[in-house]
Amino acid sequence: MSKAFFIFFIVIELVQVVLTFTKAREKAAWLKTRTVVRLIEVLTLIGVVVVPSTHMKWRFAVCMVILIIRLLVAGIAWLAGRNKAAGLKNRVLIVLSFIFSFIIVTLSLVPAFVFTNYDGLQTTGEFDVKAASAILVDESRTDTFENDGSFREVPVHFYYPDTDNGTYPLVVFSHGAFGYYQSNFSTYEELASNGYVVAALDHPHHSFFTTDTQGSTIIVDRSFIDEVMHINDADSTEEQIFNTTKEWMKLRVDDENFVLDTIEDAKKSGTLNNAWYTEQADDVLNVLKMTDTEKIGLMGHSLGGATSTSVGRERSDIDAVIDLDGTMLGERISVTDGKYDYYDEPYPVPILDFTKEQDYNDREQYEIENAYAYVNDYVIENAKDGRTVVFSGVLHMDFTDLPLISPTLASMLDEGQSEVDNTEFMTLINGIVLNWFDYYLKGEGMLDIQANY
Repeated sequence: MSKAFFIFFIVIELVQVVLTFTKAREKAAWLKTRTVVRLIEVLTLIGVVVVPSTHMKWRFAVCMVILIIRLLVAGIAWLAGRNKAAGLKNRVLIVLSFIFSFIIVTLSLVPAFVFTNYDGLQTTGEFDVKAASAILVDESRTDTFENDGSFREVPVHFYYPDTDNGTYPLVVFSHGAFGYYQSNFSTYEELASNGYVVAALDHPHHSFFTTDTQGSTIIVDRSFIDEVMHINDADSTEEQIFNTTKEWMKLRVDDENFVLDTIEDAKKSGTLNNAWYTEQADDVLNVLKMTDTEKIGLMGHSLGGATSTSVGRERSDIDAVIDLDGTMLGERISVTDGKYDYYDEPYPVPILDFTKEQDYNDREQYEIENAYAYVNDYVIENAKDGRTVVFSGVLHMDFTDLPLISPTLASMLDEGQSEVDNTEFMTLINGIVLNWFDYYLKGEGMLDIQANY
């Protein structure tokens, strides 16, 4: 849709140039033609935005503002000069006007080019999916990224079945570094359509952007970006890596524990206490009413997978965990002589570890070179039910919806080209996730998960 509008815009601007050169070079005629062209452009973009098939309409917001301003300027100029403008329009100025229009509209359409018209994947469940959100305020912690002593705030976004009957297991999702709560939007919808309540968290200052209770936008912290980008530099020691990642994990684990505790308390009381900040109180209460907090699954991507793995070890109310291509950093409890020490106690709940083929091969090489197990392999080998699933031809961001939302951003973050069809791959991932949680949270079906795909 964005490409079609861009082509239309170029064509109509060229038509204006041709008409001016051949039939309407008088200044008054040019002012009128320009105003008509601007009006057509605005009306066409409105048509693009309002059609139901256009999703993520915000992609066109900047362009719409630019076109409306240009229409107003052109209209005012025409009305003011229609009886006064004499002589011919300068050909150079006509060409320069076209070049300027091309540049400014192209730039305003960047969001439309970078992001696709993505609205999730086809779900397989019987339920339609609804959504609600809240921000949970943890008055036991101050936000260390802020300088005003404000409390830590954790946005929570619920996806749940559109029904008034029954209760459904809870699945909590944690995004990766620089991630976003909607990173696995299709997974949430697939689970919710099949009878789950999904709570997707934002970790402020670790997420790409989020919003606080004041309505302010909180973007990812620059120092956190620098830490992530340089954590594996050649001069980084294992002790330095451990100490840095330990700080990341504490923040995120505390976030997830706080959310779980707050949801469980609200479920028991049937009310929202002062920790809840939401404009959808009735919807949130409805979500909590249908949530079965006796059946809880955790999952996350990358650093979010590490977070969910750590919380799964700590809590006795967790029934199953899924780690989407994340190093299980929280399972490293110390460093001795440059080697990591792991928990002696086996991982207490069923855990599913998704990884890329190249990383899996690197893990095997790591174990040979260091003469001890890579952390994920150690956890899986010593878990109640631990399984590793290896996928060939995929990149890190392929385990999320980002390549479907923005192939450009996914390619930049992964610095490579995926070999998979992302629609088919996320459909596969979502099917495996559903199979795992159906088996362990609902006691339904049989596990049908291969070791390699």
